[in-house]
Amino acid sequence: MMMQAGQRLELIDSLRGYALMGLFLVHCVELFELHWVHPQPSLAFDLVFALFAGKAFSLFALCFGLSFSIIVERARARGEAPEARFAWRLFLLLLIGIVHSLVYRGDILQLLAPLGLLLLVVDRVRSNRVLLLMALLCFLQPPLIARAVAAFAGADWANAPPLFMAESGTAMLTDGSFADVVRVNAVAGRIASWSYYVETGRLLQVIGLFLVGLVLGRTGFFAAPERFLRARRWTGAIAGVMMVALWAAKPALLGMVDAKAPAAVGANLGWLVSGWIALCSLAVQIVLFIEAFEALRGRILAGLAPAGRMTLSLYVGQSLVFVPIFYGFGLGLHDDLSGGQALLLGLFAFALQLALARWWFGRFQYGPLEWLWRAGTRRTLDIPFVRPAIA
Repeated sequence: MMMQAGQRLELIDSLRGYALMGLFLVHCVELFELHWVHPQPSLAFDLVFALFAGKAFSLFALCFGLSFSIIVERARARGEAPEARFAWRLFLLLLIGIVHSLVYRGDILQLLAPLGLLLLVVDRVRSNRVLLLMALLCFLQPPLIARAVAAFAGADWANAPPLFMAESGTAMLTDGSFADVVRVNAVAGRIASWSYYVETGRLLQVIGLFLVGLVLGRTGFFAAPERFLRARRWTGAIAGVMMVALWAAKPALLGMVDAKAPAAVGANLGWLVSGWIALCSLAVQIVLFIEAFEALRGRILAGLAPAGRMTLSLYVGQSLVFVPIFYGFGLGLHDDLSGGQALLLGLFAFALQLALARWWFGRFQYGPLEWLWRAGTRRTLDIPFVRPAIA
């Protein structure tokens, strides 16, 4: 079954909307990071983390590389040199991320924006096979393996606790003022976040997903999904088998290692295997999403597309609304809601976001932050914002 051009764009936007939904639900059951101040067992928490933790974030990274491919291709078709403008675009995204991180330390824009500069370098590599090999090397996580080996050998630096496990002011978020939140997020929060990205292998995983997204964009994987039917299904099946095998083997593997080695060895291997499981799960979810989208001819799942077209506005807006709901300077509900209640709140809130996005694009051409980002990139306010009235 071949999709029309409009459906192809809807597929990408819908997938991006799905990633936004998953990330938001993770943030909700995580109480926008305050779950870790007083963790409570919850079936809802476990379910959301199993489905989306590490996968929704990874899907955003993959879509980032895909978007770069689309932007560069369109610019070159117009006879433009896209490199300088894309670098400026990333700088503006970084500024948005810096401001956002003062409210919510879990901001991902500060990671995606600077790493996005690497796309300008790797885009010069014209061989897709070379790019995929580079991505595979990133997914193998040599630093995690090296650190595990060094920890087993007794190296002090390898056995030292990761910085993100130290107290980084999270307790202040539960009862501090808004000024306190901004202060601890500006320094301690940034250190903790970047430590987590580097020391758990998340940074290299994002780079690898950038490369995969770039290749998928070049090959038209989403633009012409009917051409990749067999390869897509084989990939989904293999990823599914690997995911189950890794999930089943992980407890025994880590149990065997922990019994004979320093704790740091098991921690690094645990992050390594968890990353592989997340990547396999991501591949399965993407394949299933495309299969369902094609089978339904865009119905139902295309309802996520408006949210996917304004992910930046909604992503930042989620923090501006929910941080005051959970944090001490606002309603302080972080210790009043169960995991199930937080999940229900997240589902209801995301349904409202879908309705808002649908209403918005009936009247405007871009999301508010998307328009500002586009206007800033082009350095002009002469960007149509209001959708023309239909005569």
